[in-house]
Amino acid sequence: MSAEAWEPVQRVRTYEQVMTQIEERILDGRLKAGDKLPSERDLSALLNVSRPSLRESLRVLEALGIVDIRPGGGADGGAVLVDEPGSGFINLLKLQLALGQFDHTEVLETRIALETWCCEEAAQRATEEDLAELEQILDQMDDPEISTPEFNRLDAAFHVRIAESTGNSLTAHLMGSLRTAINRQMIEAYARLENWRETAKVVRSEHREILAAIRRKDADEARRAVGNHIRSFYNIDNAEASKQPR
Repeated sequence: MSAEAWEPVQRVRTYEQVMTQIEERILDGRLKAGDKLPSERDLSALLNVSRPSLRESLRVLEALGIVDIRPGGGADGGAVLVDEPGSGFINLLKLQLALGQFDHTEVLETRIALETWCCEEAAQRATEEDLAELEQILDQMDDPEISTPEFNRLDAAFHVRIAESTGNSLTAHLMGSLRTAINRQMIEAYARLENWRETAKVVRSEHREILAAIRRKDADEARRAVGNHIRSFYNIDNAEASKQPR
């Protein structure tokens, strides 16, 4: 038998084995959202691992937004599987973007794909309450004394609120995660502009066009408007970035 047929044995750390067992039970349905894991003492005995190794695995799962570690003993304490989306995905995506694992083109393409779908759906599903809240966000963005961070916060809130108005909670969470993850990049993009308030005027106008199309239930126009809006901003940003000294 040739040497190429052999593969080195992988050493798996104890805490990774613990995580794997918990993950398997989630994936096959033996554990579900809201379930409480056995106590630290009981679970370490069941898995035949040390309590420090168990704590390490639970800390990783908590950072990923899978479990919530509640202090104290009794019915209210211990590790509980979360029953709503947490910050784990946001934090992971934010760090990967900061490390340059996804470039601007990939972010742009993802935003366009996600947001055009959201606007199409919002044009068909948005309620009067959704429309009123979107209008309120845009009114706040009209403040002539608004700061760059606040403008960017409201900009993100507008796009996330559109996603929420589709009635699809996963899409809304993905949109919120993406906008949170690129928050720093968006603020830096505005900082590179020679006159960000002039660009803000264009952004506000385009937002009004998007909302008007959604209000008219014109899905095609809403899709076109948001696609052009996103491309327009990235083109402005890229043009201004090319002027910066290197």
